[in-house]
Amino acid sequence: MADVLDVAQYILKKHGPMTAMKLQKLVYYSQAWSIVWDDKAIFEEEIQAWKNGPVVRDLWEAHRGQYRVEKIENGYSDELSDDQIETVDIVLQFYGDKSAQWLSDLTHLEDPWKHAWEQGENTIITKEALAEYYSSIGSPGEQKG
Repeated sequence: MADVLDVAQYILKKHGPMTAMKLQKLVYYSQAWSIVWDDKAIFEEEIQAWKNGPVVRDLWEAHRGQYRVEKIENGYSDELSDDQIETVDIVLQFYGDKSAQWLSDLTHLEDPWKHAWEQGENTIITKEALAEYYSSIGSPGEQKG
């Protein structure tokens, strides 16, 4: 199974360098839509509610101190399955041209981050919360499958 570093490296390989905040949000949406479309998480690492939106701590540790991220050490994009690649590609088509701030603002409007944040900073955004919310709002862009 792919891990969050593999997903992040695939995003960077496909989309090019970006800010750390934007990378975190694209990884978050890849996880959310994978749970909805593929009925399984694309990675196992937990997502937490941080001030600027959802963050995967393991990914944050990998890019810590970098404003702009070009490569994730120990991230292997070839670990993603065809279904996972299809999911991430659709996420990139829909969210990829948005700014980091726009993506952060969007997550602040959505229930998974809002409900976790109400519990306190660093609260885990559960996979169940992602499934419940994103399955109820309709797919971005073209629906997968």
